[in-house]
Amino acid sequence: MAKKKDSFYRLAKDEGYRSRAAYKLLQINNRFNVIEKNDTIVDLGAAPGGWLQVARKISNNKVVGIDLQRIKSIEGVETVKGDMTSDRTVRKILKTIEDEGVDVVISDAAPNLSGNWNLDHARSIDLVESALEFAKQVLKPSGNFVVKVFQGDMFNDFLEKVKNNFAYVKAHEPKASRSQSAEIYVIGMDFLNTPVKKNEEYDVEITSIGSGGDGAVTINGFVIFVKDVDIGDRVKIKIEDVKPSFAFANVVEYL
Repeated sequence: MAKKKDSFYRLAKDEGYRSRAAYKLLQINNRFNVIEKNDTIVDLGAAPGGWLQVARKISNNKVVGIDLQRIKSIEGVETVKGDMTSDRTVRKILKTIEDEGVDVVISDAAPNLSGNWNLDHARSIDLVESALEFAKQVLKPSGNFVVKVFQGDMFNDFLEKVKNNFAYVKAHEPKASRSQSAEIYVIGMDFLNTPVKKNEEYDVEITSIGSGGDGAVTINGFVIFVKDVDIGDRVKIKIEDVKPSFAFANVVEYL
């Protein structure tokens, strides 16, 4: 009876969405603008298709759904029956999108629940880490990522992994989530397809001074700004923050 009294459940029925979860993605997109009208989108764990319907409504470009179950057809949406952790599935997706690349990877998938919270949380983390690895393989530079995860002891570690790969990261609970639910959505924007990652360390020689007065060095053509150094200094640096076109680092040791 509780489900029938849920306003988003009734609204989904009235507006033709396959699940009340459609409103979570609509609310996320209204706030963060993760999907735009010309984006190519891949939805992981897409059955029954509520998020695919929303993605198709927003974007005029290619929308692809992946699930272990067959997804009932949706006009303008391509579906792949497969496991998102499989290399074969990744190859299928890359073939489906051809040379376009993926602008947005989304996932509202949840593990099979056992009733044991610690186990269910661990399964959720395993699932979202697989979604993140998939996104890293297919996203265009500056692409976006939205994934549902259950809160718990391992959540912050996962959030840090997302922060290492996206310029902007936010944990968000849309209003359409049930109040008693432990789910939360992690939004990653501006995929950092860069040769350096946060917390990595490098031995470098400072080759120039940037316009802001910081030292500058390049690694594989990628510019890193370093504080409190002069041209010619040899230092060990630690990457502190990564942006799509450059990074910031601090000196760990003068060599």
